[in-house]
Amino acid sequence: MGVADKMWDAITTVIKMNDKVERMAEAMKAQQVKIEGLSERVIRLETALEIGLARQRGANKPQIESRQSLPKR
Repeated sequence: MGVADKMWDAITTVIKMNDKVERMAEAMKAQQVKIEGLSERVIRLETALEIGLARQRGANKPQIESRQSLPKR
C-alpha cells in the first residue's frame, strides 16, 4: 500500500468520524430537549404536591377565627 492509499484511508476515516460526531451532537441536542421537558414536568409535579400537602395541613388544623370586629362608625 502506497503513501497515497494511506492518506486516502486516513482522510475517509476522518470524514466518517466527522459524520458520526455530527450525528451524535444532534442526538445529544434531542436528548437535552427531552431532559428539559421532563425537568419542567417534575417542577410542576413538585409544585402540585407542595400545594396539596399545604392544603392538607391546613385542613387538619382547627379553624381559628382571625377576623376581629371592627368598631361601627
